Amino acid sequence: MKLRIPNGEVQALLSETKYSFPKYVTQIMNLANSNAQGTRPKVVGQMSDLIQEFEGNTLLDWEKWYLEKHPSAIKNATEKVYLMVTLFKEAILKINKEMVSDWVEELVILKTFSGLKFQEAILKKIALDLKKTYRLAEPSEEAKGIDGYIGKMPISIKPMSYKSKLTLNESINIPIVFYEKTKTQIIIEFDIEYLM
Repeated sequence: MKLRIPNGEVQALLSETKYSFPKYVTQIMNLANSNAQGTRPKVVGQMSDLIQEFEGNTLLDWEKWYLEKHPSAIKNATEKVYLMVTLFKEAILKINKEMVSDWVEELVILKTFSGLKFQEAILKKIALDLKKTYRLAEPSEEAKGIDGYIGKMPISIKPMSYKSKLTLNESINIPIVFYEKTKTQIIIEFDIEYLM
């Protein structure tokens, strides 16, 4: 026999008190906490370490032990999160349908395009730095592995992970610009002497 215990049920089974929140409220508080960083270790302690250090058995033992060790943590975290919730309330009052439409349009049109078609941004950035012109490759050039040109030099744009595959049979006889996309930026790497 297999039993599954959802996280919410684990909490209910271990707790004598049932916390109750209106619909959507915990989502807002989670987002506010994420922005305010109210429950970070520097505010409430490193929970994974504290629970290992704790020697009691019951929820009441844990509550007593934790509050003795961190008497201001709940209050400090509450202040940080509540301040952010207050800022959210002010922001929500500024949202209208036109703003939601702008946000959806930016996400669907601009962010999708820039997230998926960033090769031009890479070409343009290198060209600006080298004070050269750039252009994207034509379909017939793409078939030859060319993604664009810096000045008159054809280049290929590949992810950093491609470096480990360069020993494969594929041979690219033009300069390669390597990139890595992170959450906040695109990191590019290339041999400048080929583009001068």
